[in-house]
Amino acid sequence: MIKYHGVLFDLDGTLIDTAEDFILCLNDLRSEYGLSPLPANEIRKVVSDGARAMIKLAFNIEESDRNFEERKLQFLDLYLNNIARKSRLFSGLECTINWCEANAIPWGIVTNKPRLYSEALLRALDLHTRINTLVCPDDVTNTKPDPEPLLKACDEINISTNQCLYVGDHARDIEAGKRANMPTIAAAYGYVHHSDEAQSWQADWCVTTSDELNTLLQTLLTPQSGNSFPQAAKF
Repeated sequence: MIKYHGVLFDLDGTLIDTAEDFILCLNDLRSEYGLSPLPANEIRKVVSDGARAMIKLAFNIEESDRNFEERKLQFLDLYLNNIARKSRLFSGLECTINWCEANAIPWGIVTNKPRLYSEALLRALDLHTRINTLVCPDDVTNTKPDPEPLLKACDEINISTNQCLYVGDHARDIEAGKRANMPTIAAAYGYVHHSDEAQSWQADWCVTTSDELNTLLQTLLTPQSGNSFPQAAKF
């Protein structure tokens, strides 16, 4: 079996379950406008599509609407102030991080979540001193599905792309990984629209639970001989 020497994760819906905080904030904002709460499962399905998708869902408006930007900013302010009320690592992934650290295997995050919110979340969960690289849209010219963020992350942890795994819960994650020549893992437990959707992305592996991902990663990963373990990312 081929062994790999590092792993990169998408953030929301892959490494950390952030949906509950988005659900709370979006429904709080709806309440301010006299609207009743939306069902949690409806919001969860669009979390990976970002704030714009959530505002469209919450208020049934398009980006061209004159109120769109104001409500998006209100939502993001609410989220920043409540960023880790319920957000947690998915089950089993604390074990994954501990195992990577114990075995000198670098890990990191490549996300389309802006750095302001990514850093705040990682600090709140005490992961900011443990992660070896964090690449956000602010750090690159092109975001996923372009491979640029993944190429940057692999360079920062000094591992060839074909020796580093990428895990994501959206089609753009798997596309970006393939374009970067990285082996990919589809996280079907994440914020996918349909339970069988992840299979269609044709990742190298597809896992249906985060505990299954933990087991798979410990099977696939091994330290890279002669490679110094990178320091934690500084932010």
